[in-house]
Amino acid sequence: MQSKWNYLRQTNEQEIEAKELGEKINISTILATLLIRRGIKTESAAKRFFRPQLSDLINPFLMKDMDAAVDRLNDAMGRKERIMVYGDYDVDGCTAVALVYKFLRQFYSNIDYYIPDRYDEGYGLSKKSIDFARETDVKLIIILDCGIKATEEIVYAKKYGIDFIICDHHMPDEILPPAVAILNPKREDDSFPFKELCGCCVGFKFMQAFAKNNSIPFTRLIPLLDFCAVSIAADLVPVVNENRILAFHGLKQLNQNPNIGLKAIIDVCGLNNRELSMTDIMFKIGPRINASGRMESGRESVDLLVERDLNEALKKAKHIDQYNDKRKDVDRQMTDEANQIVARLESQKHQSSIVLYDENWNKGVIGIVASRLTEIYYRPTVVLTRDEDFATGSARSVADFDLYEAIKSCSDLMMNFGGHTYAAGLTMKWENVKEFRRRFQEYVDKHIRPEQMEHVLDIDSIIDFKDITKKFHNDLARFAPFGPENPKPFFCTKNVFDFGTSKVVGREQEHIKLELVDSKSNSVMNGIAFGQSASVRYIKSKRSFDIAYTVEDNVFKRGTIQLQIEDIRPSESES
Repeated sequence: MQSKWNYLRQTNEQEIEAKELGEKINISTILATLLIRRGIKTESAAKRFFRPQLSDLINPFLMKDMDAAVDRLNDAMGRKERIMVYGDYDVDGCTAVALVYKFLRQFYSNIDYYIPDRYDEGYGLSKKSIDFARETDVKLIIILDCGIKATEEIVYAKKYGIDFIICDHHMPDEILPPAVAILNPKREDDSFPFKELCGCCVGFKFMQAFAKNNSIPFTRLIPLLDFCAVSIAADLVPVVNENRILAFHGLKQLNQNPNIGLKAIIDVCGLNNRELSMTDIMFKIGPRINASGRMESGRESVDLLVERDLNEALKKAKHIDQYNDKRKDVDRQMTDEANQIVARLESQKHQSSIVLYDENWNKGVIGIVASRLTEIYYRPTVVLTRDEDFATGSARSVADFDLYEAIKSCSDLMMNFGGHTYAAGLTMKWENVKEFRRRFQEYVDKHIRPEQMEHVLDIDSIIDFKDITKKFHNDLARFAPFGPENPKPFFCTKNVFDFGTSKVVGREQEHIKLELVDSKSNSVMNGIAFGQSASVRYIKSKRSFDIAYTVEDNVFKRGTIQLQIEDIRPSESES
């Protein structure tokens, strides 16, 4: 996709602040500027940013209903009641269930977990699961990453003496379900200082409070932090404040001593013997955890994540990897079909949103297809399929457009919906789909800004190759973990040339492996431009061009730097 380059500027005051901060903490002014933009202006704030401390985690009892949640859990354990840990079938839900179940299992045996079947039960709390809980004498259900809208189901469960503790992060309705406790920092009446926890991390805060209340050392929770890092990366929540601390230490755990189930996935992905990043989670680990819920049953992922034997875990991981291969095939086919529909419906291509539906599309993959279409067309996108008399679907958004509010504006057409700014799920009667498309489009037309419908690449700084020293690279690595609100910095170098050895690579000759020089350095800089082989003719024409890129480790040549080039364009003097 051709991007619009937005050069981030700083004021004279920011330049002075960056220079002073850089001198104090011994980093380049270029990188100190990145700190200033993140609101980090003092030496002590920089140290906290670069070295997040678990001791700085927020007191979990500041979350609304936390006292009630811990009291009810203590009562259940004291009375030896059967407890069910229930979660959504996506990465966030599965990791949340694994974390809570694994922690409590150390102290209590009358506990099990339940993941609903996407195809048989659908999203959220199902009556089928409540009936199962009643039959197995469950008295307390801890529900994770869903449940905030399950009013009808919880009323049904209460008739059978089943209590609920909800740990969710999705937007609540005005009327909350009648649960014993609702842990959700997005509640209007919750003063918890950080609102952007994912479902797994809400579950972690619950366990943190339970541990504190029962004088269990916090160190017992540290081995579970890799689940937090996986869910933060996969659920695309902001990697700042509380999430940054949990992600930082979770990645450390993932790299040094991961849970056995995650270790097996890492092995199956071929990620051994390298430093894992949030990107590895997003594109390698997360999709495999998701795959069983998309293609078969999400319970299989939790079975893997709580497995204690490595050999058994490896068998389960290989089985889930087969689901992932199958998912890729279905995803590719559905994305092709969706693209054909957009091409055929020329009006869709030029509207401010995309709403597509097909009776035969796989319910487990429509979320991925919605994401793909959003990346291709840069429009808020809804993809729906048919389930008997209902349309069920997933929606994805673009930068700073509140998708949840757009869907909420059509709430009278919905049987059910939930989510947040950038992603949502929805169900309606099949007969309402056309009206939903009309009204959703109308809402987007009124509320989206033109710049939100084009891919904008924020360039943090224009630099020369001579600026990219080993120290620069090492200091830049300290900004990790990267993610929303702490994005990987993009740099631009102008007037670069092919050294003469750049070439097209890849199975379908779709990428370019570059060796580049600029006018201010004698060294040759290595780069890779994925999916940009169309630019190779210009690159080989001996004319200068500008590149926008991130600075990465070369995973094939340890200790060397490689530029991951996001966009290439002719230099202004050449165009």
